Amino acid sequence: MKKEAIQHFNTEEYIYPVKRNELVFKIRCAKKDISKCILVYWDRTKPENQKKQELKCCYRDGLFDYFQGKIIFHQIARYQKYYFELTDSSGNMMYYTANGLQQVIPKSGFFEYLYVNGTDVITFPEWAKGVIYYQIFPERFCNGNRGNDPEGCKPWGTLPDREHHMGGDLQGIIQKIPYLKELGIECIYLNPIFEADFNHKYATTDYFKIDSQFGTEETFRELVDTCHSYGIRIVLDGVFNHTGVHFKPFQDVLEKQEKSRYVKWFHINHYPVEPSHHNYECVGAYKWMPKLDTSNPEVREFILKVMFYWIDHYGIDGWRLDVADEVDPSVWEEARIQIKEKYPDKILLGETWGYAGKMLRGNQMDSVMNYVFRDALRDYIAEKSISVTEFDSRLNHMLAYYKDETNCLLYNLIDSHDTERFLYLCREDKTLLKLAVAFQILFPGSPAIYYGDEVGMTGDNDPDCRRCM
Repeated sequence: MKKEAIQHFNTEEYIYPVKRNELVFKIRCAKKDISKCILVYWDRTKPENQKKQELKCCYRDGLFDYFQGKIIFHQIARYQKYYFELTDSSGNMMYYTANGLQQVIPKSGFFEYLYVNGTDVITFPEWAKGVIYYQIFPERFCNGNRGNDPEGCKPWGTLPDREHHMGGDLQGIIQKIPYLKELGIECIYLNPIFEADFNHKYATTDYFKIDSQFGTEETFRELVDTCHSYGIRIVLDGVFNHTGVHFKPFQDVLEKQEKSRYVKWFHINHYPVEPSHHNYECVGAYKWMPKLDTSNPEVREFILKVMFYWIDHYGIDGWRLDVADEVDPSVWEEARIQIKEKYPDKILLGETWGYAGKMLRGNQMDSVMNYVFRDALRDYIAEKSISVTEFDSRLNHMLAYYKDETNCLLYNLIDSHDTERFLYLCREDKTLLKLAVAFQILFPGSPAIYYGDEVGMTGDNDPDCRRCM
């Protein structure tokens, strides 16, 4: 028995409730080492009433097997002591407790699950399970109103750069809702639409106003109502990690320096403050996008005010939260408590490019953008840099480290506004693109289509991946 590979803690990664009377137990063992895994459990007040249940090997990566099973109790799960009986491929049995492996039936050192609080139970909007997303970069999807085109707008279809605009807007999206419905889209994720600098709109200047180049607040209301009339939900991009330099509180800092009431909204390094990454923390040393101090209670209150405003007044179905793993976790914890209390059906979808375990413990996000999935498909199908065995191992590893309930609603993308188009990575081989999409659609979770992939759009990384539809 490969003892060093066995791992279980009484933490939410290895034991968690799906109902107040239902617990999922998980344990990790060496690959193909354990032939049988038995969970022994009992109420601490009734040690004589031990019960047993076999756990099944549900996932297997390159190094480990992951056994798991679900126990249903007659009442709220509480004070449950437990250990594991492990039998290896040679027939040897050992017992695994919080003190490690033992050769005899243990008399102490048991694991224990204390109590299931209501908020411990993993919950998520039922509609998000397997929902089909469609991501739209508004500036490049459809120009429905040439009257709001920015000055110096380039002809539609011009190869994109980081500076110029093409004129896409909300009216154009409204016109294409019947097309998206026919395509089978169930939820639209919009890149930022609030007043902001630059064509990507990730440098927000006013969180309560639709950018005039996209339309008005009434245009947006029409978009939401039209989507809902077609049975399509709509999720907005919340850029709360940073702002643009023309955001009024930051302008106040530039004007009043140390005397500004907003100095603690940002991470100021030294004075005098001027637009420079040396003066304050910003995104990727990009001076035009200063980072908010999201640990500040005032900033947290402001973020929640914005999130509630667009839900309360316009009925959006949730938020995609930009660089969510860089924001102070207290923001998302508070947002989840407050938003879910009033709107349990709204989704909180976080951006991260790696393993998102800390955000998916049930107290922050419902789901995340699954770049781990995307990277595996890129390496296996497009670049052919890994074997099918490695591909299988990576996906099993990913599924094992998330909860099954979470796996059902992960935002499974193959490309986005921040990556090369998948067709470009496939060297324009549409057969490979179709193979990737077939796998994406059939895999557990929520498939996400980046606008235009369905008609064979291509392009290198940003800005080339943001061509006109």
